[in-house]
Amino acid sequence: MRFGRVAGFCLAVLAMVAVPDTAVAAEASRFLAPGFTSLEKNANVVIMPVDVELFELSAGGVAEPKADWTSSAQQHMKSELARKTKMLGLTGGHVLPDSEADEFAEEIGLQAAVARAINLHHAIGGMWALPSKNGQLDWNLGDAMKGIQTKTQARYGLFVWVRDSYASAARKATMVAMALFGVGLTGGSQVGYASLVDLQTGQVLWFNRLARGSGDLRESAAAAETIDILLTSFPAGK
Repeated sequence: MRFGRVAGFCLAVLAMVAVPDTAVAAEASRFLAPGFTSLEKNANVVIMPVDVELFELSAGGVAEPKADWTSSAQQHMKSELARKTKMLGLTGGHVLPDSEADEFAEEIGLQAAVARAINLHHAIGGMWALPSKNGQLDWNLGDAMKGIQTKTQARYGLFVWVRDSYASAARKATMVAMALFGVGLTGGSQVGYASLVDLQTGQVLWFNRLARGSGDLRESAAAAETIDILLTSFPAGK
């Protein structure tokens, strides 16, 4: 196991060395809307409450919502999102309180659905890519976000959506038992999306995603790592 981790680390380092800067820049620009490069300095950005939910996997793999875990994750991610956006210089906006965000549940749900579509048809792409998009981040929510703009007076909105699951004791036992027969079972996963949306035009300006089998949003340090990854390459103004 140790050799495998060392070998994997070395391969990752070699891969980073081998990737030209132009390729890295091209990959980053793939997640920016056509013609958009970064926010203007002191841009007015409203930070929407993190849409997060945690689950526990039963022995059979059924995901059961865990309210107490979700509550902890919400608090951790709320704090870490405030920390990270401050580091990014998003001082021209504010965090929308949960109580005020409730009236925009439909808009937040719509944005999450679009984020999932972007992940499938743009980030993953391949056989799922939409020819009409021509490989560009060309997604628009129309007038759907104008209510949030009117309420907050912000030009832009930052949305974060995360779902995380963990194996129960029964699931772990099942994983061990099935491994003896050569059958691999998953023990949970963490999936998240971050989107920057122009609230006036509805255009998705920037998108990032996270998909992995590690992380733990029940812990503040791990929640900070998740936020840091999701906001990697965020197009902050200079």
